[in-house]
Amino acid sequence: MEVSLGAIPFDLDFHPSSPIVASGLINGDLHLVFEINAHGEESCRAVRFADSGKIILTASPDCSILATDVETGKTIARLENAHEDAVNRLVNLTETTVASGDDEGCIKVWDTRQHACCNSFNAHEDYVSDLTYMPDTKEILGTSGDGTLSVCSLKKKKVKSQSEFSEDELLSVVVMKNGKKVICGTQTGALLLYSWGYFKDCSDRFVGHPMSVDTLLKLDEDRLISGSYDGVIRLVGILPNNIIQPLAEHSEFPIERLAFSTDRKFLGSISHDQMLKLWDLEELLNTPQENNHEENEAVQDDSDDDDDDDEMDIDIVPPKSSGVGPVFFSSK
Repeated sequence: MEVSLGAIPFDLDFHPSSPIVASGLINGDLHLVFEINAHGEESCRAVRFADSGKIILTASPDCSILATDVETGKTIARLENAHEDAVNRLVNLTETTVASGDDEGCIKVWDTRQHACCNSFNAHEDYVSDLTYMPDTKEILGTSGDGTLSVCSLKKKKVKSQSEFSEDELLSVVVMKNGKKVICGTQTGALLLYSWGYFKDCSDRFVGHPMSVDTLLKLDEDRLISGSYDGVIRLVGILPNNIIQPLAEHSEFPIERLAFSTDRKFLGSISHDQMLKLWDLEELLNTPQENNHEENEAVQDDSDDDDDDDEMDIDIVPPKSSGVGPVFFSSK
């Protein structure tokens, strides 16, 4: 299934219980079952359903975070000047908290009951490209254009750990191997693998994508799905590292974001071709793909092993890689 969005999309999310998918567009529109001009002429960079799908959150370069009623399309609450700079990413934390990341590397945590900031981390020196949350350790992992991975502790209210600066911009992040590995996509197409507890430097570097890896989606503990600037969606194995097969494509237009439907029957993808595509996930995974000889030849692993010789800089006990579905700006 394909939906023409009429503008370049930046983010997408699936409703937790209904067959609804939302996209935030460059022209400021939120494309849902109906279209809402959520942020005026500014782009709508981040989108997340919350409160059991009753509301949807959006973030924008106008520095605001907006909560909209899904059923009526009306604004429930707006955090004006939520950040001093453009807001790029949103991630749900708990039933009453959400985190956001901006263009200058600041990550903020919001108390949704009081509509107030309860934590702020100056984690990076450049834009926050991606965020993920580990509920068991209460830590936010962030990647940035400054080439670093950060670990922000909600318990200690500080940046608990940060990697050394990479020559690559880090663009995307997922946690795999039962919480033991953090995988980051980069501007040059390499995947950097960090071991939990050893964040100063990556323990493995897997080169296989010909262009930047802009979005990552964990399929299971051993496989992820990547979206690249070359327009190809790939199935990738982690430890052993290999590109298993290409799954789908957007005609050479960069893949902006990937997401699973709640029942995991569909994979959603958005791209600079201004299209939202919904793929039958089982069909994608079970359809044999022709081997791409040139791509397979380009795949190489820069690390002979996965030893962690660097000094431990954070708790060695890995978290579970499960997520939580939170409430934001409660409509009660």
